[in-house]
Amino acid sequence: MVERRPWLDILAHVILLCGVAMVAFPLYVTFVASTQTAQEVASAPMSLIPGPHFVDNYMQALFGGSSGGSSGAPVGRMMYVSLIMALAISIGKIAISLLSAFAVVYFRFPGRMFFFWMIFVTLMLPVEVRIAPTYKVVADLGMLNSYAGLTLPLIASATATFLFRQFFLTVPDELIEAARIDGLGEWAILRKITIPLLKPTTVFLVVFSSIGFLRILDQVYNMTTNDPGGPLGSTKPLVLMIYQTAFSSYAMGYAAAQTVVLFTILLCVSLLQLWILREKK
Repeated sequence: MVERRPWLDILAHVILLCGVAMVAFPLYVTFVASTQTAQEVASAPMSLIPGPHFVDNYMQALFGGSSGGSSGAPVGRMMYVSLIMALAISIGKIAISLLSAFAVVYFRFPGRMFFFWMIFVTLMLPVEVRIAPTYKVVADLGMLNSYAGLTLPLIASATATFLFRQFFLTVPDELIEAARIDGLGEWAILRKITIPLLKPTTVFLVVFSSIGFLRILDQVYNMTTNDPGGPLGSTKPLVLMIYQTAFSSYAMGYAAAQTVVLFTILLCVSLLQLWILREKK
């Protein structure tokens, strides 16, 4: 019989509570900052009690206008840009990765594993290595300051290709052979057999890709000239707006309110994933 040690349970709960506090405290500080002015946020020490500017900061974040000596565009316009880029990149990434993995697993052509490993090796390259070459290619193609220049370089994903390939390898060969005997072609097998089985993996990749690309900053900063997010803010996502509001305009309270709005949107996307994948009892 395994001896139960109550002190181990207590220690485990203490460690878990410390972990929760480490995650929750910055979120609370951000919320408190979203209710204060820039001067109150910059004061030392900053008050950890919510301030009186909750309505002003959130009205400015949601609808634009002026608050606390600063002005800005509403979150909705920047969120629209973020959603356009996130959806375009996520859909493109899923489509290309799915077809690439399907071809590597089910099409017996010479050099297929070579091409797969060429894709896989890119996982070992840090983002910093690809910044300059990507900018050069986008500039040569005349796609700077455009949605195409922001989205096309990001739709190729070695991670998604690898995950789809690993799933396809778990599909029984007998199932695929039976489908071929019944007269199904490769496209029909992909649509009617493998894609329905891929629902959990696909939803996972779409949600996490969308969350990642809703927080995109470096791609926009590098691929738009003059004022980042140009021309005239037409490609400016919400994260870049938050960065400029906080560190260019120094409107910390307004930037914190924008951050809370973005966090709420990301939380809703995550909850949507849980709802889609939950088991129906």
